[in-house]
Amino acid sequence: MISFTPRGPSRAPLSRRSLLTGALGAGTALGLSACGGGGSSSVPGRSSATGGGGATGYDGPKVTLQFWNGFTGGDGPFMKKLVDEFNGEHENIAVTMNTMQWADYYAKLPSAVSAGKGPEIAIMHVDSVATNAARRVIQPLDDVASALKLTEADFAKVPWDAGVYQDQRFSIPLDVHPLGFFYNKDVMEKGGLDPEKPPTDAESYMSALESMKSKGLQGHWASPFPFTGGLTVQSLVYQFGGSMFAEDGSEVLWADEAGVEALTWFSKLVTDGHSPGKIAQDADIVALENGKTAFNWNGIWTINTLKEKKDLQWGVAALPNIGGQAAAWAGSHQFVLPTLKTPDEDKSTAARVFLNWISTKSLEWAKGGQVPVRNEVRESADFEALPEQSTLAAQIDDLRFPPAVAGIGDAMPEFDKALNLAVLGSKDPKTALEEAAGRANKILEANQKKYG
Repeated sequence: MISFTPRGPSRAPLSRRSLLTGALGAGTALGLSACGGGGSSSVPGRSSATGGGGATGYDGPKVTLQFWNGFTGGDGPFMKKLVDEFNGEHENIAVTMNTMQWADYYAKLPSAVSAGKGPEIAIMHVDSVATNAARRVIQPLDDVASALKLTEADFAKVPWDAGVYQDQRFSIPLDVHPLGFFYNKDVMEKGGLDPEKPPTDAESYMSALESMKSKGLQGHWASPFPFTGGLTVQSLVYQFGGSMFAEDGSEVLWADEAGVEALTWFSKLVTDGHSPGKIAQDADIVALENGKTAFNWNGIWTINTLKEKKDLQWGVAALPNIGGQAAAWAGSHQFVLPTLKTPDEDKSTAARVFLNWISTKSLEWAKGGQVPVRNEVRESADFEALPEQSTLAAQIDDLRFPPAVAGIGDAMPEFDKALNLAVLGSKDPKTALEEAAGRANKILEANQKKYG
């Protein structure tokens, strides 16, 4: 098992879990192994208390709500500030935020819910929602959307649609955290490039890399790890017109022509001399910070990391369109309400009030390095005043998520094995992807039987 510390939004070291959580990783598979699958869930039923979806506020007796999440990184203080503000405005609701590493969170939540000791409110990554819904760890939220009159018109379409599993809504989106294109202006200038005009397509990108290579500079370090090589290649698969999965989640498609083109393009960064042959985890972004490379495709969370480097001249843009179709990998934090073993009308109502309140206040959350999905927040002048975040928000309609299928993330470790083998030169991209697809399809077939 590869051990590394990803630079992501509240990421835990990979050595503490199967793969990466929130990037279509196996955090779902690891975290939910303690809970039965499909209709045979150990959770006896879902809470039927809806409290009118929280639309009319809460005027009942004082309640204390537990709010679980994995915001252990720089984003944590931003959420804590929002929780404190909510508590200050609601005398009869006290929200206690319990933060833990995402790996621990996904491992603890199902058993806590089953034992009647789960939180009333929680955050999940978008690729974990369907599995938790299938296992009855979380409640349907159609009542919330209906009571608060929340519709697709209020949110960005991609993250809004991602909260629906088997025709029921199980989550309300808070943000998206997309991949972006970061560049070191000083290195670009040394490579004979205009530092204010980063490349935007395949032709200009390769021209820029060749210009830097002619001056002894390796312009784009290719990581063989999920962070950020895996996220980059996933973006490229979609840019070349392909997809990671069939829409119904029945099979992987990454070994199709688009997937082979994507991984071949990325692997050639090494064979063509634009990247070292073997780099350590996070070495790609460290190289950009240290002036050893110019380009890096990384998550929006990198904004605040680079801002800490006072002497670094850098910029950020939407991902260059290499394959011909604008597309980018993204994750999303989504609000969920865990199933209550003993329904409590007061807590259910108060939890829904909190969920809606936080959603409307997501500008403060954006400062932590996120793109709010609520349209009125994302399209506000205040958000536009965050230049880096708003730059990456321009990709909002081009983001790609996995299909909302239970256990979908269980297949991703196979993709990352193919990535590693191809980038390190152990196997050609086509063979690596085909072999990985064969193993992954068996996993998906087993999951279909498990979840129904």
